[in-house]
Amino acid sequence: MTSKLDMIIIGSGPGGISAALLAKKESRSYLILEKGKKIMQGIIDTYPKGKKVYPTIPKGYEDPFPVPEIKPPEDKIPVEQYIEQVQTLASENHLNIRFNEEFKEISGACPDYLVKTDKGAYLTRNIILAFGSNIPNDLGIYGEAKTVRRNIENGEDYIGINVMVIGGGNAAADVVCSLSKIKREAKDDNTSVYWAHIKETFEINKDTARDLGEEILLGGHIKILQKAVPKIGEVDSEGIDRLYIHQTMSPSAGNDLYTYQGMSFPMKNVIACIGTHGPSAIFDALNLQQITCTGAICKIAREGERLLMLSGHFETGKKGIYAIGGAISPSYMEIGADGIIKEKKHSNLIYTAVWDAKKVIDKIIQD
Repeated sequence: MTSKLDMIIIGSGPGGISAALLAKKESRSYLILEKGKKIMQGIIDTYPKGKKVYPTIPKGYEDPFPVPEIKPPEDKIPVEQYIEQVQTLASENHLNIRFNEEFKEISGACPDYLVKTDKGAYLTRNIILAFGSNIPNDLGIYGEAKTVRRNIENGEDYIGINVMVIGGGNAAADVVCSLSKIKREAKDDNTSVYWAHIKETFEINKDTARDLGEEILLGGHIKILQKAVPKIGEVDSEGIDRLYIHQTMSPSAGNDLYTYQGMSFPMKNVIACIGTHGPSAIFDALNLQQITCTGAICKIAREGERLLMLSGHFETGKKGIYAIGGAISPSYMEIGADGIIKEKKHSNLIYTAVWDAKKVIDKIIQD
């Protein structure tokens, strides 16, 4: 066991790396624990190849990146290039990172926490949970866990086949754009990327919308399906798991009869990008306070989801334990100085994770 550290940072995404850089600048001792073999392993595993990365600033924020070295360039660069940028930054700053070491549990109390991993144990005053949230929401369709995909491992696998992407946000738009480009650049591929969303309106940011518009203008193979509902999983006569999806076209013969248009896709050709949720099971194991969403208190999270309760500096109910970045997206419960608890939107962006890290380090230094 090493001597007591000022902080353990769990995860090496943008938030975790930013926290380490800020801690080093303030001459605070720290250690990053990363269960993968590389910096930003979670992004490597989940982002589509070639996805563009932007320095997007969410609505309501005006300040620049508090750690400018983490900011993606203004010109559109692929995620692989951005990861190289951060890896170079970490190497040049000699950041203290342990790879292939998985966090297991926390014992003790502030300021004497013991963080246990699959390889050792570390004594620390503070803990920053920066492991992100890559736990996908379910479609609720029979057989989906077995066959429906959540990201693109190899876009070339979809050349020559029709594919359906489900979801109305940025992640779905990125996948649609990437697959369309691959199909467009391939020879003699006349198949399509069907983009389905349960609502009529798609919610994507301006950078993603610009890329999507460019791809459509270039002749992208994109077909948009609005108000399309994944309805049932089935097995066809050849034993292939399929997903049936329908669109409500119009009511007819009164309000008790509707006309539908339906399509059926092999589930292996379906990619569901319907959002993620926080790692509630991990928070439970750490005995961190969460609140179950109901219609009266939640406007962003889905009914029944459990949201972590945090202070304005992202401190959990346990003093000295903080949560930042994707681990608390798309929303969390903030307890104000007046004791009032309310749901707060939390965009899963690089900018947001970096600002989270800044607030936490400021709080640790202040204490």
